[in-house]
Amino acid sequence: MVINAYGIDLGTNNIKIYSKNEDDILVEKNMIAIENKNTLFAYGNSAFEMYEKAPGNIHISFPLSNGVIADIKNMETLVKYFINDLQKGSNKPADFFIAVPTDVTEVEKRAFYDLIRDANIKAKKIMVVEKAVADGLGMDIDVKNSQGVIVVNVGYETTEISILSLGGIVLSRLIKVGGMKFDDSIRSAIRREYGLIIGGKTAETVKINLKDLEKEGKGAVVYGRDIVTGLPVERVIPTELVCDSLTEHFNTIIDNVKVILERTPPELAADIYRHGIYLTGGASQVSHLAQKLAEGTGLKVNVAENPMTSVAQGLAKIINEDNYKSIAYAIEGMSK
Repeated sequence: MVINAYGIDLGTNNIKIYSKNEDDILVEKNMIAIENKNTLFAYGNSAFEMYEKAPGNIHISFPLSNGVIADIKNMETLVKYFINDLQKGSNKPADFFIAVPTDVTEVEKRAFYDLIRDANIKAKKIMVVEKAVADGLGMDIDVKNSQGVIVVNVGYETTEISILSLGGIVLSRLIKVGGMKFDDSIRSAIRREYGLIIGGKTAETVKINLKDLEKEGKGAVVYGRDIVTGLPVERVIPTELVCDSLTEHFNTIIDNVKVILERTPPELAADIYRHGIYLTGGASQVSHLAQKLAEGTGLKVNVAENPMTSVAQGLAKIINEDNYKSIAYAIEGMSK
């Protein structure tokens, strides 16, 4: 009997699950809505629809924070329901490959393993894959090669900067800057300049549409609450204001990339100079980030075709191709 396998990339904002049976990647919001403290009300994209709109008795939260599991009980519930959806309720035994950030503690890494083990999803085998290595594979980099590669994954709450070589990670740095900080900056700038309070979802929409608005030469139309009158209003926000508000966070990412490059062994640095930087992650698509990164480091920037799912695509390769199986490992003392 062929056992199905799943590759799971837990993102703070989105969960990505590759299913070998379907040969497809499920992308849903990593959110859960709990009613009256203990009843599951909604999960995934449906929970996101209610975000910032729900009444007091419905608590909506992200079970992940800064790339690590903050609420294991809710995360187990989410994984169980998503896997159940993919299996159409049949709940058959399966192998699981889960991507974990490198620059976190052993306890935090083990939490990812425990999550799959305790989620009641009949896990036969649980293997761990370094997130940056899966990222590289998902972008068609031959990570088992001896050449050095730098991968910058800009997520929702964190950015992971990693140097890869010979199927492993030479250097890694996780910083707490990502899409959420970008949204907060946009909100602050609009509040400061226009006396207007907008929600996180509105800020995210402005950020996502920024590239198109610039092309069309239009401002961003936002709805929010006027600080002075307390009434709902509509405003058109110039794109320059949005771009300026993001510069500080772009610079933080660039400075940290430089720190990693300064610590890179010279032979690998020569490879990196030839290949450039590989940029991926859901928040990497923000207008001007790739351009600023290229200007700030003097290196060419290769942007992932599918930045949101590059880790899940890498996990798919590990599941399907024997050549890459050795990249996944079991956590010591816990393999079944």
